[in-house]
Amino acid sequence: MIMRSVALAGGLAGAATSAQFPEFSQQYMQRLGGAVDALGEVVADFDASAAASDLSRDAALAQLQGTDFLERRRADMTRSINRYTQLRGDLALLENQGPFMRAYHASRFTDPEIARAAWAAFQPAVPVNFAGLSFAGVGFVVGLLAVSLLAGVLRMPFRRRRAAHAAPQ
Repeated sequence: MIMRSVALAGGLAGAATSAQFPEFSQQYMQRLGGAVDALGEVVADFDASAAASDLSRDAALAQLQGTDFLERRRADMTRSINRYTQLRGDLALLENQGPFMRAYHASRFTDPEIARAAWAAFQPAVPVNFAGLSFAGVGFVVGLLAVSLLAGVLRMPFRRRRAAHAAPQ
């Protein structure tokens, strides 16, 4: 009876936790779009400056050398361009996707700055729409199974002892 209650509690905890994914992913998507827009302006400005000097982006980056400041600026711009490219790809894949497809592509939720900002703004809630209830159902089953499996593993040594004492000699 106690183990069933513990397993039920694990299931409820899993349901409450996984039901939060649709809202968190929406917060992440909003922040991702903002980051892509902001980085896009920086990259476009750099590209415009390069073009005004009849340089490609790579050629302009190559010219940023010779002093510590220019070397740092080149490293900063390279990081910004690479991050922009990565985030723009993530946004293109995740944009206009529902919560189920966002969960399928959860590996694209990898930018630590955006995740921290989304988490800071996130307000847990109990969603009662189809997606929230579906995630809650899956979380309930996963939580229930996880606690049941853990309990079974913890009880194994005691079952062996009990079986050894019950065996006829």
